Amino acid sequence: MWWIYALLSAFFAALTAIFAKIGIKGVDTDLATAIRTVVILLLAWGIAIFRGGANSIGGLNKMNWVFLVLSGFATGLSWICYFKALQLGEVSQVAPVDKLSVAIAIILAVIFLGEPLTLKTAAGALLIIGGSLVLIL
Repeated sequence: MWWIYALLSAFFAALTAIFAKIGIKGVDTDLATAIRTVVILLLAWGIAIFRGGANSIGGLNKMNWVFLVLSGFATGLSWICYFKALQLGEVSQVAPVDKLSVAIAIILAVIFLGEPLTLKTAAGALLIIGGSLVLIL
């Protein structure tokens, strides 16, 4: 079941790149990111409230808060860089290189989370890195 959500995520990420490229034409990318963030904020809270997830906010501990806030900072910085890259480059180059984050996440998960590095996972990460290098060079 996880792979269905992963495929949907990939589909919506692809739409994000196309819509953003059209939307940022002649617009300051920081402003574009701010507008996008407000939309996501409203959508995420709407879903959390509608599905009842917001009710469990009181159960979050200090570690939850620290790492969710850090994740938010990382997301914001990622979006700012992504929109600037889209403004300067082609979607067909920027979007795949942005997915280098998958290989970086695999490496960081092995180092910091102790996740196993299987041959299949390592091969996939190397292919992503190789593809990104082809597009960059």
